Amino acid sequence: MTLKHLTIAAALATLPSLASAHMIVENGYARSSNPQAGAAFMTIENHSSTDDRVVSVSSDSAARVELHTHIEDTGGVMRMVEVEDGFPIAAGETMELVRGGAHVMFMGLNAPWENGDEVTFTIEFEYADPVTVTFAVDNDRVQGHGGHGGHGDHSSHGNHGTDS
Repeated sequence: MTLKHLTIAAALATLPSLASAHMIVENGYARSSNPQAGAAFMTIENHSSTDDRVVSVSSDSAARVELHTHIEDTGGVMRMVEVEDGFPIAAGETMELVRGGAHVMFMGLNAPWENGDEVTFTIEFEYADPVTVTFAVDNDRVQGHGGHGGHGDHSSHGNHGTDS
Protein backbone atom coordinates (compact mmCIF):
# COMPACT_ATOMS: atom_id res chain seq x y z
CA MET A 1 0.00 0.00 0.00
CA THR A 2 1.32 3.45 -0.87
CA LEU A 3 1.45 6.37 1.53
CA LYS A 4 -1.46 7.94 -0.39
CA HIS A 5 -3.61 4.80 0.14
CA LEU A 6 -2.72 4.68 3.84
CA THR A 7 -3.64 8.35 4.28
CA ILE A 8 -7.02 7.82 2.60
CA ALA A 9 -7.70 4.69 4.67
CA ALA A 10 -6.82 6.53 7.89
CA ALA A 11 -9.10 9.45 6.97
CA LEU A 12 -11.99 7.13 6.19
CA ALA A 13 -11.51 5.31 9.49
CA THR A 14 -12.20 8.52 11.42
CA LEU A 15 -15.62 9.09 9.78
CA PRO A 16 -18.75 7.70 11.43
CA SER A 17 -19.30 4.14 10.32
CA LEU A 18 -22.25 4.16 7.99
CA ALA A 19 -22.30 0.39 7.92
CA SER A 20 -22.72 0.29 11.72
CA ALA A 21 -25.88 2.41 11.61
CA HIS A 22 -28.68 -0.03 12.38
CA MET A 23 -32.33 0.80 12.99
CA ILE A 24 -35.00 -1.45 14.47
CA VAL A 25 -38.65 -0.56 13.84
CA GLU A 26 -41.13 -2.22 16.22
CA ASN A 27 -44.58 -1.98 17.79
CA GLY A 28 -46.10 -0.44 14.70
CA TYR A 29 -49.64 -0.04 13.48
CA ALA A 30 -51.53 2.16 11.05
CA ARG A 31 -54.94 3.74 11.29
CA SER A 32 -57.07 5.99 9.13
CA SER A 33 -58.92 9.04 10.26
CA ASN A 34 -61.02 9.26 7.11
CA PRO A 35 -61.12 7.58 3.66
CA GLN A 36 -58.41 9.95 2.33
CA ALA A 37 -55.86 10.04 5.16
CA GLY A 38 -54.09 7.77 7.59
CA ALA A 39 -51.09 7.61 9.87
CA ALA A 40 -48.55 5.11 11.19
CA PHE A 41 -47.11 4.88 14.68
CA MET A 42 -44.13 2.88 15.93
CA THR A 43 -40.89 2.87 17.87
CA ILE A 44 -37.57 3.27 16.07
CA GLU A 45 -34.45 2.15 17.92
CA ASN A 46 -31.02 3.38 16.84
CA HIS A 47 -28.76 0.41 17.59
CA SER A 48 -25.60 2.14 16.43
CA SER A 49 -22.93 4.46 17.72
CA THR A 50 -23.94 7.10 15.15
CA ASP A 51 -26.62 9.75 15.61
CA ASP A 52 -29.06 9.42 12.73
CA ARG A 53 -32.26 10.93 11.40
CA VAL A 54 -35.45 9.72 9.71
CA VAL A 55 -35.39 11.85 6.57
CA SER A 56 -38.38 10.57 4.59
CA VAL A 57 -40.94 7.82 4.13
CA SER A 58 -42.36 6.43 0.89
CA SER A 59 -45.29 4.15 0.11
CA ASP A 60 -47.39 3.05 -2.83
CA SER A 61 -50.53 3.19 -0.64
CA ALA A 62 -50.93 6.99 -0.79
CA ALA A 63 -50.30 9.89 -3.13
CA ARG A 64 -48.19 11.61 -0.49
CA VAL A 65 -46.37 10.49 2.67
CA GLU A 66 -44.84 12.97 5.12
CA LEU A 67 -43.29 13.15 8.56
CA HIS A 68 -45.62 15.08 10.89
CA THR A 69 -45.92 16.26 14.48
CA HIS A 70 -48.25 18.41 16.53
CA ILE A 71 -47.33 21.85 17.85
CA GLU A 72 -49.25 24.31 19.98
CA ASP A 73 -49.97 27.59 18.21
CA THR A 74 -50.06 30.99 19.93
CA GLY A 75 -53.77 30.51 20.69
CA GLY A 76 -53.10 27.29 22.58
CA VAL A 77 -54.54 25.10 19.81
CA MET A 78 -52.67 21.97 18.73
CA ARG A 79 -51.88 21.97 15.01
CA MET A 80 -50.42 19.24 12.85
CA VAL A 81 -47.37 20.28 10.80
CA GLU A 82 -44.92 18.61 8.46
CA VAL A 83 -41.42 18.10 9.87
CA GLU A 84 -39.26 18.84 6.85
CA ASP A 85 -35.96 18.30 8.68
CA GLY A 86 -36.97 14.80 9.76
CA PHE A 87 -36.81 13.12 13.15
CA PRO A 88 -33.39 12.93 14.84
CA ILE A 89 -32.61 9.71 16.72
CA ALA A 90 -29.45 9.80 18.83
CA ALA A 91 -27.10 6.84 18.95
CA GLY A 92 -28.45 4.17 21.27
CA GLU A 93 -31.79 5.96 21.71
CA THR A 94 -35.38 5.08 20.85
CA MET A 95 -37.93 7.42 19.29
CA GLU A 96 -41.64 6.84 19.72
CA LEU A 97 -43.98 7.92 16.96
CA VAL A 98 -47.35 8.28 18.69
CA ARG A 99 -50.81 9.71 18.19
CA GLY A 100 -50.78 13.39 19.08
CA GLY A 101 -47.01 13.57 18.52
CA ALA A 102 -44.52 12.63 15.84
CA HIS A 103 -45.96 10.23 13.23
CA VAL A 104 -45.96 9.23 9.56
CA MET A 105 -48.84 10.84 7.66
CA PHE A 106 -50.40 9.30 4.52
CA MET A 107 -52.49 11.64 2.36
CA GLY A 108 -54.52 10.78 -0.70
CA LEU A 109 -54.97 7.10 0.15
CA ASN A 110 -55.36 4.84 -2.87
CA ALA A 111 -58.21 3.06 -1.05
CA PRO A 112 -59.77 3.47 2.40
CA TRP A 113 -57.94 1.56 5.15
CA GLU A 114 -60.08 -1.05 6.89
CA ASN A 115 -59.18 -2.98 10.05
CA GLY A 116 -56.82 -5.82 9.18
CA ASP A 117 -55.54 -4.25 5.93
CA GLU A 118 -51.77 -4.02 5.61
CA VAL A 119 -49.76 -0.91 4.81
CA THR A 120 -46.19 -1.23 3.51
CA PHE A 121 -43.77 1.67 3.51
CA THR A 122 -40.06 2.39 3.48
CA ILE A 123 -38.34 4.59 6.04
CA GLU A 124 -35.24 6.41 4.77
CA PHE A 125 -32.49 7.45 7.19
CA GLU A 126 -29.62 9.87 6.84
CA TYR A 127 -27.02 7.13 7.47
CA ALA A 128 -28.67 3.77 8.13
CA ASP A 129 -29.96 1.57 5.35
CA PRO A 130 -33.66 2.05 4.50
CA VAL A 131 -36.11 -0.10 6.44
CA THR A 132 -39.27 -1.43 4.76
CA VAL A 133 -42.08 -2.41 7.12
CA THR A 134 -45.63 -3.70 6.82
CA PHE A 135 -48.10 -2.73 9.53
CA ALA A 136 -51.65 -3.89 10.09
CA VAL A 137 -54.40 -1.27 10.11
CA ASP A 138 -56.01 -1.05 13.55
CA ASN A 139 -58.60 1.72 13.54
CA ASP A 140 -59.90 0.62 16.95
CA ARG A 141 -56.62 0.82 18.89
CA VAL A 142 -56.81 3.02 21.96
CA GLN A 143 -54.02 5.51 22.60
CA GLY A 144 -51.20 3.90 24.59
CA HIS A 145 -48.90 5.34 27.23
CA GLY A 146 -46.80 8.36 26.30
CA GLY A 147 -49.34 9.84 23.89
CA HIS A 148 -50.93 13.22 23.81
CA GLY A 149 -54.55 12.32 23.22
CA GLY A 150 -56.39 11.49 20.04
CA HIS A 151 -54.88 11.82 16.61
CA GLY A 152 -57.50 14.23 15.36
CA ASP A 153 -59.35 14.79 12.12
CA HIS A 154 -57.22 14.83 8.99
CA SER A 155 -59.96 15.77 6.56
CA SER A 156 -57.98 18.88 5.57
CA HIS A 157 -55.20 16.58 4.33
CA GLY A 158 -57.35 14.68 1.87
CA ASN A 159 -56.34 16.62 -1.22
CA HIS A 160 -52.66 17.30 -0.48
CA GLY A 161 -51.55 14.60 -2.87
CA THR A 162 -53.34 16.17 -5.80
CA ASP A 163 -52.47 19.83 -5.22
CA SER A 164 -48.73 19.67 -5.81
